[in-house]
Amino acid sequence: MSVAAVSPPSRFAQFYALTKPRVVQLIVFCALIGMVLAVPGLPSWAQVGQMALASLGIWLVAGAAAAFNCIVEQGIDAKMKRTAWRPTAKGELSNQETLVFSAVLCAAGSALLYVWINPLTMWLTFATFVGYAVIYTVILKPLTPQNIVIGGASGAMPPVLGWSSMTGDVGPEALILFLIIFLWTPPHFWALALYRVEDYRKSGLPMLPVTHGNEFTRLQVFLYTLILFAGCLMPFVYGMSSWLYLAFAVVLSVGFCGYGFALWRNYSDALARKTFRFSLIHLSVLFAALLVDHYVM
Repeated sequence: MSVAAVSPPSRFAQFYALTKPRVVQLIVFCALIGMVLAVPGLPSWAQVGQMALASLGIWLVAGAAAAFNCIVEQGIDAKMKRTAWRPTAKGELSNQETLVFSAVLCAAGSALLYVWINPLTMWLTFATFVGYAVIYTVILKPLTPQNIVIGGASGAMPPVLGWSSMTGDVGPEALILFLIIFLWTPPHFWALALYRVEDYRKSGLPMLPVTHGNEFTRLQVFLYTLILFAGCLMPFVYGMSSWLYLAFAVVLSVGFCGYGFALWRNYSDALARKTFRFSLIHLSVLFAALLVDHYVM
């Protein structure tokens, strides 16, 4: 076996992995949607620059929260196949190194948002950091099977951060976007938890499939997709989008409800995986449709 095949990842790759790049990319994408929707018509070059700086600041703080999460859940991550590869779980990075890295990212992102964007966005972003890294990870996640519901408020904040970065306030449109992600989070995450239930059982976390069983969780997934369907109609009802968005929202929501119903009535791990993957498509395409609708209609 070659040396390259057994060599650990580079230090840069290890630190980068701490930021949970895929999760942070989705966070920044949702924040960017909030920024774009907050600006009537095409943004000026100055506004494009402001969006770029705000996205960087949000990325830095979100990455800091992800790295801090890796410290808190180091022992849990090591027990779960999905997370055992993380540098903290494998012992490739020490807690001290990770903590310093998290602090530097958080300080840099907060300073950027405060100086070049506005104080409100900085405080909202920092509150999101505390909500995810401390309230959700440290308190809620090991305490209650409703952790993902309550803690979902932090994950739903990106569009609000994006909106405030361009306007300096939080409008009802931003709260509607918040509501959509808040309602989307439980069926998205519980679909994952259903086929990863043994991992969560070994970790000792009171996730819903562990505490209330497979059938109850499947019912909750289906019921939340129905509630989410209603939430996805709000941009059209409020008047912040047109029929173009509505068409996408209905098709995507019917699809998600269909997966939820099928999962409830006839469970399989393969179907749970498909439901989880579709949930990612649902949110991404839904927000992309809002973006297209904003410029086309």
